[in-house]
Amino acid sequence: MDDELSRAFSALADPIRRDIVARLTADDMTVTELASAYDVSFQAVSKHLRVLETAGLITRRRDGQQRWAHLEVDVFDLLTGWLDTYRRRADARYRRLDEVLRATTNTTTTTRREP
Repeated sequence: MDDELSRAFSALADPIRRDIVARLTADDMTVTELASAYDVSFQAVSKHLRVLETAGLITRRRDGQQRWAHLEVDVFDLLTGWLDTYRRRADARYRRLDEVLRATTNTTTTTRREP
């Protein structure tokens, strides 16, 4: 699992990390602000941030004593593009199925009519 897409999906598999990402959509936050939102240790939140950073979903920077987390939206373009590919394929299959069902319904209706 060493490709960017796999790392991103793996990072998002954890509910705390998904929540961190959701919080960072509003604005950059300090690690302390993020840690205060969870009933886990500061070190645990730091590990979650490290996973998100390794996956390319966030970047972290230091400003004096504060450490900030920033959401990297470009990775979401990769995720959305991958998902959209399969959504389009599934939509095409459902459209074909609708056509078959419509044709079957029309055939059944015309053969059941009595003169």
